[in-house]
Amino acid sequence: MTERKSVLLRLDPAVHDALARWASDELRSTNAQIEFLLRRALAEAGRLPGRAGPMRPRGRPPAANRTGTSPPPPDDQPE
Repeated sequence: MTERKSVLLRLDPAVHDALARWASDELRSTNAQIEFLLRRALAEAGRLPGRAGPMRPRGRPPAANRTGTSPPPPDDQPE
């Protein structure tokens, strides 16, 4: 994966709060929501570069990807 650029973005607090609520509704971080909206605006304007990588999927990665280990198998034994 290519290195991601960091950008300092100053926003009106009300705009940030609205973005954060929208991001939460979409199961994205605020940062991912801003990137999603910027990509959509670039695509609609015909300015999204073809070399731009795909967006990461929404939501948290599966537990196995977060911890580096697989979750234990379910216990199917009756008690």
